[in-house]
Amino acid sequence: MRLPVALTVLFAAAVAQPALAEEKVELKVGDKAPSFAALDDTGEEWKSSEVVGKKVVVVYFYPADMTGGCTKQACGFRDDLGKLASKDVVVVGVSGDSVRNHQLFKKVHTLNFPLLADTKGTVAKAFGVPMRKGGTIEREIDGKLEKLTRTYSASRWTFVIGLDGTIKHVNTKVNAAKDSAAVLELLSAS
Repeated sequence: MRLPVALTVLFAAAVAQPALAEEKVELKVGDKAPSFAALDDTGEEWKSSEVVGKKVVVVYFYPADMTGGCTKQACGFRDDLGKLASKDVVVVGVSGDSVRNHQLFKKVHTLNFPLLADTKGTVAKAFGVPMRKGGTIEREIDGKLEKLTRTYSASRWTFVIGLDGTIKHVNTKVNAAKDSAAVLELLSAS
């Protein structure tokens, strides 16, 4: 059966329409923080709903495990975690890396806070964090060459979620090596 020409043209036009673009999220200070969950570096689901309201939550997005700036940023939070914890703060890092990548990253740098494997980018999208194509890097770990593949690379953004569940701070121009110090300064001032 052949469709009339007019129906064929309408059908072709409907198929050719691009999918509707996802609504862009732009969180600002005072906005309610999105609820999110992802697998952490232990392979367990980490849920913001179990922490937000009980602690101040620092959610920092970073491009890739085992890279220069990301390592400086993670080690800064590691080194300052005692000071942050004394202010009732929980830190969580988020990237497009896998649980396995996070396990290696934590082991090599003795990281002492959760890293979330946001492999589908759902947490990054919820916070409006720009993403670009992922990739693979190779690093020698314990004398063995390891391939670390991530599904996407997030922009380096940091959010602070207050006890009331709202965004208290957004930094879209993060200095990786000084991020934890900037968060500490912000929390000391408030």
